[in-house]
Amino acid sequence: MQSLELIENWPVPTAAAAVVRADGSVAGAHGPTGHRFPLASVTKPLAAYAALVAYEEGAVELDEPAGPDGSTVRHLLAHTSGLAFDEHRVTAPPGTRRLYSNAGFEVLGDHIAKATDIPFAEYLRQAVLEPLGMASTTLDGSPAKDGVSTVDDLVRFAAEVQAPRLLDPRTVLEAMSVVHPGLAGVLPGYGHQKPNDWGLGFEIRDGKSPHWTGASSSPRTFGHFGQSGTFLWIDPDAGAACVALTDRAFGPWAVESWPPFTDAVLADLGR
Repeated sequence: MQSLELIENWPVPTAAAAVVRADGSVAGAHGPTGHRFPLASVTKPLAAYAALVAYEEGAVELDEPAGPDGSTVRHLLAHTSGLAFDEHRVTAPPGTRRLYSNAGFEVLGDHIAKATDIPFAEYLRQAVLEPLGMASTTLDGSPAKDGVSTVDDLVRFAAEVQAPRLLDPRTVLEAMSVVHPGLAGVLPGYGHQKPNDWGLGFEIRDGKSPHWTGASSSPRTFGHFGQSGTFLWIDPDAGAACVALTDRAFGPWAVESWPPFTDAVLADLGR
């Protein structure tokens, strides 16, 4: 795919990218796809997937209490628990505002570790990474932001999300559907948005503008980006997913470079 070569123009030391179709076939790849990059918040979809495995295994329920008073596992996954961004401090009643929260994912990880009697990083490894053959992916720290992985491994994850084997497809459909529709909130790096729609651990594009995906991305596109200059999107209407990892912190360069890159990838897929 010629579009993937656009990463050569990004002002970053190292970049790698790949596109995987819904049938699991790799449409194209470019750059050092085996290089391990810090994921930052692209860790969250992996953590969320492990939480959903714990739910399907019966270790937790989505609507059981977790986090602040009145909050549940579902609230934590959807950034509506009321917890602050990076502090274990309650700033709103659960379900009333979309407060993007690393602290919420840390509470979620602790909750699952207690429920399963397995440290969360180990649970993630057993539930998601090992079954998918993601041998180069590790979590050393916060389930919100301390994952390290490769494009090759995230291609395996993106293929799984598009054609689930570890989860019931209905659970994945719920994860990519809006939880608490209509809530306003801040999309980090892009400002206040109303609505600021999220599913269970995945951000949903809908009609958000500005956004880190492309102008031609479908409203059903879902995924995540990370402050380490990383992203993963899945566009069900295009029948494909794209992973791009870099080693330069998110900033104006990414705001400028990512949308036209995504539009070029989608144009390539449509040909």
